[in-house]
Amino acid sequence: MRALYLVRHGQSVSNAVRRFQGIQDVPLSELGRRQAAALGAALRVRSFAHVYASPLGRARHTAEIILAGRSVPLTVVEELRELSLGDWEGRTVEEIRALPGDPYARWVRDPVEHLPPGAEPLDAVQQRVLAAMRRIAHAHPDGEDVLVVAHGGVISAYLAHCLGLPLSGIWRLTLSNASVSSVAPPRVLSLNDTAHLADIDGSSGGAGLSP
Repeated sequence: MRALYLVRHGQSVSNAVRRFQGIQDVPLSELGRRQAAALGAALRVRSFAHVYASPLGRARHTAEIILAGRSVPLTVVEELRELSLGDWEGRTVEEIRALPGDPYARWVRDPVEHLPPGAEPLDAVQQRVLAAMRRIAHAHPDGEDVLVVAHGGVISAYLAHCLGLPLSGIWRLTLSNASVSSVAPPRVLSLNDTAHLADIDGSSGGAGLSP
């Protein structure tokens, strides 16, 4: 594999209202579909040997929009699903911030130490994502470019590994909806490129830290 292009899905209906979704299967918003189409147009200059996507609809649909009119194979990879946020799923950022002690602020500061109740530990997330990326790289030994469409949490966990960042600091990485980052493993080439979204009204990257 020559380069790995990592795409966060377009804005979902939960991103639009700052609602935690985690492993909930939430669809793209209308803006999210337009973001995905703009990204697909921008990526026309790239030749991809294969596209891999999370099984969750918002990522899979983003990949399908990007691939419209192209004969590139798409494979769904279970390990690329978003991290589970346990009891926070379905609740808004404002609802969590209103709880005693503002657990949202504590989670942003250190998501390892202040994991949401019932959430998937970040080290487990990182290990499953690294395993998936190793399998993907092994499947493309001949210097091909590959596209992965997934989620802010799992992409951040992978980039943290590449950059040598502790998992406690992964929310320092900004990954906007429909952004693309590129890696020549383990070297990070670009991070959170959103230039293709410049002409889309309201395309500010979604709900921030609400995977």
